[in-house]
Parts: sequence; structure tokens; C-alpha cells
Amino acid sequence: MPDPSETTPLDTAHAAMEAAPEDDSARLRFYERLADSELFLMLTEEAKGESVSPDLFSLPDATYALVFDRAERLSAFATRPVPYAALSGRAIASMLAGQGVGLGLNLEVAPSSILIPPPAVDWLAATLAESPSEVEERIAEFTRPGVLPETLLAALDTKLAMAGALARSAYLVGTVSESGSRGHLLAFIDARPGAEPALAKAAGEALTFSGLDAGVLDVGFFAATDTAAAALARHGLRFDLPEPAAPDREQRAAPGSDPDRPPILR
Repeated sequence: MPDPSETTPLDTAHAAMEAAPEDDSARLRFYERLADSELFLMLTEEAKGESVSPDLFSLPDATYALVFDRAERLSAFATRPVPYAALSGRAIASMLAGQGVGLGLNLEVAPSSILIPPPAVDWLAATLAESPSEVEERIAEFTRPGVLPETLLAALDTKLAMAGALARSAYLVGTVSESGSRGHLLAFIDARPGAEPALAKAAGEALTFSGLDAGVLDVGFFAATDTAAAALARHGLRFDLPEPAAPDREQRAAPGSDPDRPPILR
């Protein structure tokens, strides 16, 4: 059984945010970790299909749902068996958006204990719902990538590590268009059919949560047999997408496990 006192990615991101309250990048990275983490949402009763009933508590300023980033932390808080749903932070934010409900994260049981108010939950859901726009640009040349912020490279590395099996690999390269404009391209190699929107969205989120509001990162998709693949490998910074662990075939799908079908709030 995992140690409930272990330091989790959310603990680390929360500590960095608390240590630099004026640093927007640290705050964005915390919310990115919150969105990408599996969270255990305390319920009033067992989930029924796609419908869940969060255990809510009210304070003078707002109403909050209770979430924990380890099941052991939920147990330590509740001190008794309680029903819960294991969902991604993005699924929970989508479910609660517009409901006037905030999140009580790891309350009293971890260093990342924090109350996240309803407006912040609404902002997170809206940010995660944004989709990248499609543009057509003819590329004349691939080059080595220019100097990019370490925060963006780290965010891409983390995002792509979570996108295992959606593509074989990715390369970050510089580009020169036929019009002479320069930019950057994240090129996915052998993307799984139908995975293109999810991969483009992951790249867009990495850019957004890096705090580079004025930044632009194009995304493209190539087969390993394309003539461009050799140039991408020659000039690009490579990211490998690891294969995920084999799923437990006997495990039932949890509410919210499909990102396109967030759980229903009851």
C-alpha cells in the first residue's frame, strides 16, 4: 500500500506555487498537475453508471467538493469507509464548472491542502475546453529548434509522457515557411488513427500552462515513411511516447474515464 505521507506531484507543484505567490508560471503548473492527476472524489453514495453525487460541504464563501490525490489520503481524512470515484482532475473540473462548487484538495492530510474557489474551477474547465485552431502553412525548410523556455520543454516532456500509445514519437523542430516566416513545429510520427485532436490539444495545453500566452507552437502529423521524417529526425529534439501499462481487463470503467464523457453531477 502506498505511503499516504509520500510527496506527490501535486505536493511538489503546490509547494512551488506557495513559495512564489507572484509567479504566474508556478501557479499555472499547479493547475496543470491538478488537471492531469487522478483524483479521488468523495461521494455521498456509490456511483450509478455515469452519475455521481459528490459529498459537498459549505463554508461562508462557497460550497466545496472533497478530492484527494491518493486513496489513502481520502481514508485518512474520512476515518471510515466512504464511497468515492477515481477521476481525472479535468473530468472533475468539467463536471463542476458553472455549478458554483469549488474543490477542497487533500484537506488536513497533506502539505498540498488547499481550498480552490469556484471561479478557479470554472477557469480551469474553460481553459481545458479550448481547442487549437487549424491553419494551413506550407513549410519550405525544417531547422534546429531555437532557444525555447525550459518551462515549455518540461511541460511538453510531461504531457507527451502521458500520451503513450497515441503516437510512436515526436520531434520539436524549427520551421521556415514559403513566405519566409519562422516558427516551431511539434511533429508527431505514426500517430494512432483518430488521435490527432488529442495530441494537438496536449501540445496546446503544454503551451498554455507554460505561461507563454504570446507563444505559438504548430503541430503536424507524419508517417515514419514520409520523406520529411528523415529531416525531422536530423534537426529535431526527440520526445518518445512510452507504451502504457496493460490495463486490467476485469476492471470496470470508472465514471469520467472517457474524457469526452465527463461524469454527470447529481
